[in-house]
Amino acid sequence: MKDNLKINKIRKQVQDGKPLGGLNGLYYRYKDYHIIAQAISDYIIPYYLEEIYSKRIEDIYYIKDYDSLKDGSYGFHLNIPYCKFIKGDQITTVGKYKEILKTTDANEDREYYNGKIQVIENKYQQYSESFNIEQQKKVDYVCLLRNQYEENEDETVKYLCYLLKDSFYPFEWSCQPTIEYNSNNQVAIAEYYLPTLEECPKIKEYDPNEFDKLLSQTALKKLYEELIYRITLRTIAEIFHYDYLRRISSVCFNGRVKVRNAGTGKLEDNCILSLSVRREEFNNVELRYVDAKVCFKHLKGVVGAKLYDYSPIVPIMQMSKDDKRFVDSHNVSTDSSTNLATMDWEEFEHLVRELFDMEFNNNGGEVKITQASRDGGVDAIAFDPDPIRGGKIVIQAKRYTNTVGVSAVRDLYGTVINEGANKGILITTSDYGSDSYNFAKGKPITLLNGGHLLYLLEKHGKKAHIDIEQAKRLYKKD
Repeated sequence: MKDNLKINKIRKQVQDGKPLGGLNGLYYRYKDYHIIAQAISDYIIPYYLEEIYSKRIEDIYYIKDYDSLKDGSYGFHLNIPYCKFIKGDQITTVGKYKEILKTTDANEDREYYNGKIQVIENKYQQYSESFNIEQQKKVDYVCLLRNQYEENEDETVKYLCYLLKDSFYPFEWSCQPTIEYNSNNQVAIAEYYLPTLEECPKIKEYDPNEFDKLLSQTALKKLYEELIYRITLRTIAEIFHYDYLRRISSVCFNGRVKVRNAGTGKLEDNCILSLSVRREEFNNVELRYVDAKVCFKHLKGVVGAKLYDYSPIVPIMQMSKDDKRFVDSHNVSTDSSTNLATMDWEEFEHLVRELFDMEFNNNGGEVKITQASRDGGVDAIAFDPDPIRGGKIVIQAKRYTNTVGVSAVRDLYGTVINEGANKGILITTSDYGSDSYNFAKGKPITLLNGGHLLYLLEKHGKKAHIDIEQAKRLYKKD
């Protein structure tokens, strides 16, 4: 990426005590950096707008020749740090050695200083070759990923994860991005590790002659929240931007942190914020002018009371394609003659999956059916991106001819807790007793009886009927 940090100018301003412009005080040195924390936060979104937005991959990942760098410059290109050695400037070591050579005739001195010059020039050549090789490797690899992305939709995740991980920030933490992409509904779920308060830049002022002045704890916490919201918006923007084939129509961003619980001392992996947004909605946001926190709230993001407390929240959408219970599903044909109460129980589960898929699909959700077990376990799992009613929803289907007992409702409640789901839905061809309705009160459980089932079928253009007595007679014969 183009080195837009203006390192030397800022460093000179700091040393001369002049007021800082541009990045409001970003000061960077190779392998030894002094970061003005507020400048880093203010830099997050402008960097995206200046260095990524509206640019093609080849305009971002390109070779910058080492010899073309300005003498004495420090910085990063393609996330590769560089320090440009100077060979000819009078104020440099080489320049001083050459001045000495002009004033001495002693062979011993000339041999000594020529040797010193040769060592420095060899080091220059070494840095030049190393920098150019590292750039070429990265450019070649990104081109490979881009080509794979264009040729194969299955390569979308690998391509995007690499670019997110390589995205430049002038401070370090491990973001470890992972993305799960569903080509059917074009939804991408991004799991992304955010910096902790300890990893957040802390320097308030840089003094080259004394210790750096640090932010107060109150100021640091305020800056941390600002930083997290900006990273969230920028990451979503990068996903949509790099997906120039527009395969992804909606992104659910789940921001996580790994921290130790102060009470137990155990390492926890908490989701601390979640935001689901459609491409069209996000494209209407003018990132250059928004307040990141206000924008996050406007887009109906979910977050705990205080980000710096790392309070865990339930993600708006959380899907695990590694869940081995998920199986391929199919649609079921029905008409007015179809008696749901006599339908094959596996077909009934597929019908329920199809029904809820239609119910949630308009909002970008998805329903996955689990392996047929007939053991009262999870029959289907819905992933609803709606920030208010959504999340992970466990669905159980009961093709019953008798009243569903309270034990089935208790089992569902236990499953909701064990699955870490937001809600449970129990749907049946029959009805529930009063004990079941009483148990479900005040709990994240919805009970749908045969009447609700027929209503939902009709709502989505399917016809069927429920004849409990016919089913009982049929089963009695069997």
